[in-house]
Amino acid sequence: MPSHRTRLRALAAATLAAVVGLGVMTPTAAHAEISPPGANDWNCKPSFLHPRPVVLVHGTFENMAFNWQEVSPALKKEGYCVYALNYGGAPDAPIQGTGDIPTSAGQLAAFVDRVLAATRAGKVDIVGHSQGGMMPRYYLKNLGGATKVNKLVGLAPSNHGTNMSGLVALGSLLGITQAVVRAAPAAGQQITDSEFLRDLNSGGDTVPGPTYIVLATKYDEVVTPYTSAYLNGSNAHNVLLQDKCPNDTNAHVGINFDPVTIRFVLNSLDIRGPYWPINCSDPLG
Repeated sequence: MPSHRTRLRALAAATLAAVVGLGVMTPTAAHAEISPPGANDWNCKPSFLHPRPVVLVHGTFENMAFNWQEVSPALKKEGYCVYALNYGGAPDAPIQGTGDIPTSAGQLAAFVDRVLAATRAGKVDIVGHSQGGMMPRYYLKNLGGATKVNKLVGLAPSNHGTNMSGLVALGSLLGITQAVVRAAPAAGQQITDSEFLRDLNSGGDTVPGPTYIVLATKYDEVVTPYTSAYLNGSNAHNVLLQDKCPNDTNAHVGINFDPVTIRFVLNSLDIRGPYWPINCSDPLG
């Protein structure tokens, strides 16, 4: 019979594998290379009211089809040209977003260039979840993206990393954290005070040009503490979901499927309107 320590090690390993990569649900239900509804119509032309295409960037251990099942069709319905990509994983693999983050940022850079060429737009807006809300900041800071992106909207982004409610310390104690990090480099790069995050946030959280918008949830069990999502900078706007809708209990993954979040994204991208007010009981009505 396995010892208590062996069982604890196995439990911690399984938990870290699921959580350290900032994606607590495995997206097996959605094939990695299938675009989410409404996305990747390469003949779409931006309209006068929605002049910038929207690029959706999924989180760690997720993929575009799973991550954007609700947000993508809502944006398309409103008249946006919507695009989504997979990054940081093997082609066709259901698990994406695990690779080295600077390399993933290079994939995003190439994808944005493709979107701009197809739509003939001057800039894009980016909406990202978890790592997908943080990784584009590397693109903006280091790969020339600041001249090509108008807004970056981050949903529970890992901007200052996560201590995962103490799981990193537990994993280190049991000697398994490094094994997880070797298998998924992006996981280690998102641990609080990692070398990657120190470099990304050195000199300030933002760069001139784009507007940065963050939506956090106090029930976030992955990006912990949830305030790690927030950005400093005159062009940064931080919003806590429960400050606007106190009864909304959506956490890290659920925030992506929350109608209040979808309305927040629509309002954030709208060139005419503010983020709020939102009718918390009927946000899309």
